[in-house]
Amino acid sequence: MNDETSTTSTAAAGTRKSSAKPARSRSREFALQALYQHIVGGNEASDIDVFTRDLSGFHKADSAHYDALLYGCTEQAQALDALIGPKLDRSFAEISPVEHAVMWIGVYELQHCLDVPWRVVLNECIELAKDFGGTDGHKYVNAVLNGLAPELRAAEVQADRQAGRIK
Repeated sequence: MNDETSTTSTAAAGTRKSSAKPARSRSREFALQALYQHIVGGNEASDIDVFTRDLSGFHKADSAHYDALLYGCTEQAQALDALIGPKLDRSFAEISPVEHAVMWIGVYELQHCLDVPWRVVLNECIELAKDFGGTDGHKYVNAVLNGLAPELRAAEVQADRQAGRIK
């Protein structure tokens, strides 16, 4: 079974239990925590990386995917924001750092992780925003990433439309 589509157990709130999360999902969670530190504290990615790898449960994460997300998002922050900005209805200063980091992860994966289907990227980012963000932050993340997906994964989104999987 693909680790991106595993849904073997769910918690009462509808999220996967920590023990059932695939390694890639865990890597996104750790990357989110690291990117939050970068956005809020302005810490260097390499310093955050050292700290994050010592956190409980990191050994169960896909460390290569975590590395790609942490270093890719921090190195390409301006380019990611340039794509995200036009989809926002407010300034970046008004966006929660959690939702900002989740959007970075989503845009980065849409651009660079072509082995992850675009709908999986959206779903994983929505779940991150639900688990770590504000009450309705996941709706905002969904709107922004759903707006960018046809631009960043045009052929894949079009194929899903033609197959009737999306409107």
